[in-house]
Amino acid sequence: MLASIFSRSHSWLLTLAAVCALATSCWANLTSDLFIEAGKQFVLGGGQPGAFKVEARNVGKVPIEIKERPRGGGIFTKTTLAPGARGTLRFMAGSTAVLLNPSAVQAHLNLKVSGDTKSLSMTYEPSGKL
Repeated sequence: MLASIFSRSHSWLLTLAAVCALATSCWANLTSDLFIEAGKQFVLGGGQPGAFKVEARNVGKVPIEIKERPRGGGIFTKTTLAPGARGTLRFMAGSTAVLLNPSAVQAHLNLKVSGDTKSLSMTYEPSGKL
C-alpha cells in the first residue's frame, strides 16, 4: 500500500514538473544587450500566438523610437526613449516591435522581453521599412 501511495504521488510530481517545464519554455524571459547600427531598425516578433512585453533601458547616447506593427497592418509609434530613459511596452499577439535608430550614431539598449517569447523572430532592417 505504501508503494502504491508513493507511486501515485511520484507520478503526480512528474506530471507537475512536465507542465511547469512546458509553461516556462513557452513563456520564458529573454534578455539582450542590444546594439542598433545607425540608420537601422531592430524588429522583434510578428506572427506569434501570444502577447509580449518589452522592458527597455536606453544605455546609449541617442534616442530610440519604439513602434508597433500590428498583425493586420499599419504601424504606430509607442514611445521614444531618450538616453538614460526606461520604458515598459506591451505588444499584442501577432504584433511586431520595431526599435528604430534614426541617428547617425550606433544605439545601445538593454532589453528584457517576457510573455510569448518562444516563437519571437528577431532581425535587423533598414530604417523606415514598414
